[in-house]
Amino acid sequence: MSKENIFVYFVGTAGSGKSTLAATFQEWFNRRGLDCIIVNLDPGTESLPYSADVDVRDWISLKEIMKEYGLGPNGAQIACADMLALNTGDIKTSIEGFKTDYVLLDTPGQLELFVFREAGKYMVDHLNRKRSVLVYLLDPLLAKEPSGFISQLLLSVSTHFRLGVPQINVLSKADLLTREQVERIEKWSKDSSTLYEDIQKEEATIYRELSENLFKLLDEFGGYIHFITTSSETLLGMEDLYTIIQMEFEGGEDLLSD
Repeated sequence: MSKENIFVYFVGTAGSGKSTLAATFQEWFNRRGLDCIIVNLDPGTESLPYSADVDVRDWISLKEIMKEYGLGPNGAQIACADMLALNTGDIKTSIEGFKTDYVLLDTPGQLELFVFREAGKYMVDHLNRKRSVLVYLLDPLLAKEPSGFISQLLLSVSTHFRLGVPQINVLSKADLLTREQVERIEKWSKDSSTLYEDIQKEEATIYRELSENLFKLLDEFGGYIHFITTSSETLLGMEDLYTIIQMEFEGGEDLLSD
């Protein structure tokens, strides 16, 4: 009996690098003779850094929705997000047409369109909740400052609670940061007290006070501060990401043939 697919959802704020990371992970798979497909779930995207094996644009078109219902771009994106649930059956059927171990799903650019609307949760349930994992991207340009890092963690926690499946945080596009900046963020992830100390060094404003209170809240939950550092330029972190997913679903059994 063949194993069920593992569904990997790439989630994050606009510009965090979801499409690029999905493409890079597929490249890493291909180089090692592993099998995976990519599913594009963003009906509004105009270009992708990969060739989608299954593309939601075959069923939903942002421009057509704008024209048919007289909506602006934002309203049409919300309508498209809700229509995603109506086409989940077709997407599932298309995925089942491939014999593959991994299904990489590139979610819409705007985080809220997939995470905070019912269509995202419905899709996770319909495809296979028990074989799903979220890869949450922390935007490096937002995460390089203490308060920005806290805001990224808050969105990460909210995403996890909303969709309720295993989640892996990744610091994407690490090559955009200096080595010192990456090391500082990694230090925050290993010793939360250093993050709190750096928050307190920021200018005394209501935003710093809010960050301090959010830190205390997040620190109580624990675990959410940890992440994998990745780079699509060097393939940094791809093996770590693969290993964690394998440990989650296969008990560490590697798909690579002997």
